[in-house]
Amino acid sequence: MDRTTELLSSFACQLSYEDLSPQVVHQVKRTLADTLGCAMGGFTSEPAKIARRMAGMVGGSLPARILGTEHYSAPDMAGFANGVMVRYLDCNDSYFSPGGGHPSDMIAATLALADPLGADGREVITSIVLAYEVFCRLSDQVVGGDFGWDQGMFSGIGAACAAGKIMGLNQEQMGHAISLSVVPNLPLRATRVGELSMWKGCAAASATRAGIFAAQLAQEGMAGPYQPFDGRFGLWEQAVGHPVEIAPFPSSNRAGSRGGHGPAEEFRIAETTFKFFPSQIHTQGPIGLALELRAQVAPSEIASIRIQSYHSAVSSAAEEPEKWDPKTRETADHSIPYLVAVALQDGAVTPASFTTQRIGDPALRPLIAKMTIEENPEFTQRYPAEYNCRIEVTTRAGKPLVAATAYPKGNRRNPLADAEVDTKFRRLASSVLAEAQCDRALELVWSLEQQPSLEELLDALVV
Repeated sequence: MDRTTELLSSFACQLSYEDLSPQVVHQVKRTLADTLGCAMGGFTSEPAKIARRMAGMVGGSLPARILGTEHYSAPDMAGFANGVMVRYLDCNDSYFSPGGGHPSDMIAATLALADPLGADGREVITSIVLAYEVFCRLSDQVVGGDFGWDQGMFSGIGAACAAGKIMGLNQEQMGHAISLSVVPNLPLRATRVGELSMWKGCAAASATRAGIFAAQLAQEGMAGPYQPFDGRFGLWEQAVGHPVEIAPFPSSNRAGSRGGHGPAEEFRIAETTFKFFPSQIHTQGPIGLALELRAQVAPSEIASIRIQSYHSAVSSAAEEPEKWDPKTRETADHSIPYLVAVALQDGAVTPASFTTQRIGDPALRPLIAKMTIEENPEFTQRYPAEYNCRIEVTTRAGKPLVAATAYPKGNRRNPLADAEVDTKFRRLASSVLAEAQCDRALELVWSLEQQPSLEELLDALVV
């Protein structure tokens, strides 16, 4: 077992619910409400239907619930199907430092094992915190996209740890699960380049499935490569090109412990960003500013739109022509030009903004043609501490109108209140769940640490 595997597996096995502060537990419940709302909002999507059909073909002696249904599958396939639902709307949480991605994708791994194994709410909470710590601390050190890899390179590891935690793996088994999640599974960044396909919303779910499978293999006695990170041809040499040092994990927060971990923010789940709109994280600021400006000017009176932001936000729109004329939902929800145009025209960006008809609407193209998008070097320097965006609209009469933000709504510096998390859940889930179901699901999520299992919560989410 190499140094990195030892560090990860040791922390995974030692972490307990008693290590978590009330603030961290509360953030887990906020995150779960947000994630389940996204899953219900993505339930009727075509990728989710495909994933559920495939999961429905698989059975086994450890049946795991497929979200939104009364049907079961093998844990890895249930994790895949549920992960696709979570990710489809591109509305689940984000973490950037400056690496990262969407750590709530890994919650599907916890749900897949917690259900059939009868894990209680405290075990679920601990497993989720663990997944976030592993994913985020790896992402703190490596920006996978810069090396051509997709975020699943780390979310698969976090999913393996989360699944292994629920399964009660010992440290040796956990080390093998981590190795088996790494070595066979390196996803390419091609998933998020150019015209985006259905797979954009499925790639992280595939990593989750691989993580669950790795944990199950390790439990059955399968040994993985012994130096998956630090050894010759390991992840750091092959995928990154240099050794990587992982920051120390939080120490104990148990009552009476000396040297407790200190502020709740040391657990990375407290540093995530929720999304207000169902679109890529870098589009949240532009959408909010466009809606702010819409109150001051009618689209027909706009002569030009100048958008400035940091490099990560503007690069895909500036470098990829597909973002200026999207053809798929997956491209549209990553397109600042499209989303700003929709916000200005419709006064809202919702799941309904991504129908085939709306994406292809020729009435939006003249407004898109009035836009320029450019990097502001100062904004790039301040990212990811700040998510700066500035939009200047010039009217036909020559009047400039300006709106700017450093912390879009949902950013951890401008967070959604608990009531707003509830509202978001209801807004996304109401297309498939009755009001009483939403009430019951939220009640169970907010009392998660008191729940003996997930059965009632999963029943409340049946469409």
